[in-house]
Amino acid sequence: MFSERSTDEWFSITVEPLSVGEVYDWAVRRDCGAVVVFSGTVRDHAEENGEVRSGVTHLEYEAYDEEVVPRFRAIAHETRLRWPGLGRIALIHRVGRLELEESSVLVVVSAPHRPEAFAAARFAIDALKAGAPIWKREEWSGGSSWGTGSSVVTDPAHVRSADEAGV
Repeated sequence: MFSERSTDEWFSITVEPLSVGEVYDWAVRRDCGAVVVFSGTVRDHAEENGEVRSGVTHLEYEAYDEEVVPRFRAIAHETRLRWPGLGRIALIHRVGRLELEESSVLVVVSAPHRPEAFAAARFAIDALKAGAPIWKREEWSGGSSWGTGSSVVTDPAHVRSADEAGV
């Protein structure tokens, strides 16, 4: 698939299982006292418009492969503009069929202190969900459909942080 890794940034779209430990270990730096790891995992239900659909058995992710890493790069750039002291940033997403409890996405941010690490990681996952051309198909006992909450691909500069949104 597509991957780009430098000293302080790691972007990837892959069919391989995601290794939380490997990405965490990579993100640790001597000058950073905080590493925040977000791992999105496949759950057994989906929520849409306040309704819960139970019995989800697996997900299938598809991506516009050639555009994912450039979008991840733009998200990391915007994240660093908002929190300039960040150490390392990893944005990694899996595609293909994923079973319950498997990680589908990793966002890992290191920073000198925890407030900016948490805020930057939250912003990065929100920007990834809004701005990366990745789609999921949910399968459940009664059928299947493309994932809930899909939206138009958004430029990361237009994504509001949790603080800006009052969350």
